[in-house]
This record gives sequence, C-alpha cells and structure tokens, in this order.
Amino acid sequence: MRVFQIEGEWGMDHLKLSTRPEPKAGPGQVVVKMSASSLNYRDLLVPKRGYGSHTGNLPLIPLSDGVGIVTEVGPGVRRVAVGDRVCPTYFQRWVSGEPDLERLTQSLGGPVDGTMTDQMCLSEEGVSKVPAHLSDIEAATLPCAALTAWSALVTCSNTRPGDQVLVQGCGGVALFAVMFAKLLGANVTVISSSEERIDKVRQLGADATINYRATPEWAKASREITGGRGYDMILELGGEKTLPQSLRCVRPGGTLAMIGVLTGGEMATSLGLIVTRQVRLQGITVGHRDGFEAMLRAVDQHRLKPVVDRVFGFEELKDAMAYLQSGAQFGKVCLAH
Repeated sequence: MRVFQIEGEWGMDHLKLSTRPEPKAGPGQVVVKMSASSLNYRDLLVPKRGYGSHTGNLPLIPLSDGVGIVTEVGPGVRRVAVGDRVCPTYFQRWVSGEPDLERLTQSLGGPVDGTMTDQMCLSEEGVSKVPAHLSDIEAATLPCAALTAWSALVTCSNTRPGDQVLVQGCGGVALFAVMFAKLLGANVTVISSSEERIDKVRQLGADATINYRATPEWAKASREITGGRGYDMILELGGEKTLPQSLRCVRPGGTLAMIGVLTGGEMATSLGLIVTRQVRLQGITVGHRDGFEAMLRAVDQHRLKPVVDRVFGFEELKDAMAYLQSGAQFGKVCLAH
C-alpha cells in the first residue's frame, strides 16, 4: 500500500512517497481504508522533529486527521462494523477522563503513525463513526481542529447563551470555534488582519470583528463590544504577543483557553492580572474520544459543515503543506486519497 513517511533522517527532504505491507486486524483491532486526510499546523513541525523526542521514531507516517471505511474487524470488536465510516481519534488512548502522560503521548502523526496511508490498523477504541451528511473531505477535518475548539468551549468550560467569546484569527480552530460558539448562543468577536477574511467570517456568523492591523490596540477597541464587561472566554491562539492584550479584555473570573503559540511561546506579560482578576488559564490539547463523539452528535443534529479551502491529491502532500505554510487559506487544507 502507498504511504507518505519521513524516513532515514528528519526534515522535509526526507518526507517521501513509499510503500508498506497491507495491515491485518488482530483482536480488538480494525482496518480502515482511508479516503481523505486534512492538515493542521502541527503537521508542518513534525517532519522537522518539532516536538523533540515526543515526535516519535523513524520511519513515521505524518498527519493526524483523516476518514475512511472499516474494511476488516478483528476478534472481539463491538464498537464498529465493516462498512462503517470512521475518523481515527487524535489521541488513540484517551477515551475519557482526565489527561495523563500515556493518554497525551499516543497522538496520530507523531509519535504514532498517521493518516497519510492507504490503510490503517487501529484499536476499535481509537475510531469514531462520523455523520452521514458530511463528505469524506469534510469529515476528515474534524479530529484535531474541531475537537480543540469544542474542548475549549464545552468540555473544559461552560459556554452559555449570551456569553461574550473572542476568537483570534481565522485558522482551522478559529473557524470551528465561531461555528460552535454561535451554536451555543454566544456573541462572537473575531480579530483578524485581513478585511477579506473578516467579510467571510461575518458570513459564518461572527457578531463583531476587529482588524488588528488597522487597530493594534484591539483590547481597548473591544471594550465597546462587551459594554466594558470583558470577554467570558478568549480562545488564545497567538501566544506571546497576544496574551498581554487578552488579559486586558477578559472579564474578571473569565477564561483564557490557551491553544496556540503562533507569535511565540514565552510568557511576556504581567502575571498580576491573572491573580487580581481571578482569570482562569486553561491549556487545551485537542481532547478525548468522549468529547469528540459529543461534538459529532452536535455536528450531526445541526447539520454543521466545516469550511474547506482547497483539496489536493494524495501524492501532492508537499504542495499542500507548502500552501498551508503560506497562510493563504481560509478553512481547512485537505487531501483526497
């Protein structure tokens, strides 16, 4: 079967189209014929061993997100059957409950082999059935970016109707956050540097927007939006350069969901604001299978559709990664197998 794998040494030059033997399902396992994958920002870091020893060993098949059809089940399998369409879960051993070291270190696409393959052999506990109204491409976008947004707003928080939610940027997690926050009845503000993207995100349901290039002090500009109260929830995707302003516009007792560090990973802000305003700083690392399946039920009930920007062919993986790196996309970048 075809695979893309990082082999020999780390680095993009060592990400190559190759072959491996077709897998067979053992007890409690399923074989999934993959039909689509989608890219996340972490997939650009993995070939460079961007997560150190946690990236895994070579050869390694990259990408965490995908969808396919169950073609074989091993003895004892009960959760799914041949013919079911499933997504592999990002954390293969985190079914529910609190995170621990083992649950957080078994992620697809590094250190566990990922979705850029014709077939995957997985534990039945590591797959979830997906809504019928979604295309394969749309379903492939859900395991990482969508669940991260859901975990921030629902699993690790309690977003309610009327809450004020601030979303940074228009990346994959951000667009799912807009969708889910509106579903929960929240008022959503999005900050972006692009008027074109601001127009598009308003069409998705954003109630207010701020162009942070035109208005660098966006925290100050946001006071009018919240009536001076501040945001109940901020999806913090920027990190080092956005965190100081986030702390100035979150309400006392509000939550900062720390998801990304796109502008840097250092803590360059006044920690006193966290203490004196009793701000909750909540790290978000995707989420567990129970959360994923709760999210899938919501997606199914409300017939939600992920935003897909562009679809590449399986053998165009490097072109797709370069496109994602360019930042030109609005929505998810996907691959058809």
